[in-house]
Amino acid sequence: MNKLIVSLLLTLGITGVAHAAGDATAGQAKAAVCGACHGPDGNSPAPNFPKLAGQGERYLVKQMQDIKSGKRTVLEMTGLLTNTSDQDMADIAAYFASQKGSVGAADPKLVARGEKLFRGGDLDKGLPACTGCHSPNGVGNAAAGFPHLSGQHAAYIAKQLTDFRKEDAGRANDGDAMTMRTIARKLSDEDIAAISSYIQGLH
Repeated sequence: MNKLIVSLLLTLGITGVAHAAGDATAGQAKAAVCGACHGPDGNSPAPNFPKLAGQGERYLVKQMQDIKSGKRTVLEMTGLLTNTSDQDMADIAAYFASQKGSVGAADPKLVARGEKLFRGGDLDKGLPACTGCHSPNGVGNAAAGFPHLSGQHAAYIAKQLTDFRKEDAGRANDGDAMTMRTIARKLSDEDIAAISSYIQGLH
């Protein structure tokens, strides 16, 4: 299991990527348009839009860069980042990263299965535990660019995992996407529902 986690980390590439330092104060004004879908403080009230509050800066910057370049397809964001500079993205990321994320509730019927998969994976399927990259409490690894998951909407997590199972997930074919695709292909619909619900209530 340890070898699997190490190989995952190497595949994902945990070396630092230089980007502009973000200014959270400047980012608050620049993030105003983002608030329409993601909430003014990054706590989206709609389950189909991800919560950004408390998310790591590196992860947020990379997602914005991928969406702007077309490597990641998010129809709702078409054109929104066209005139956004690298500094703007760094500032927006810094603002959302500085906010406190909210936590939802998990379905009690799915908690046991979700927790088992999140914390222990499934050796029979060759499925690693989510904690290896996203930490035991789901806060992720900001320095490595592994996203914060705890409290995220279950519907959003389920859609991402389902998309990762597809050959065309609307994301770049880089290390993190390919690793998540490999993992997601081993998940059943029931597994995805359980993990997603567990993450929504994780704090």
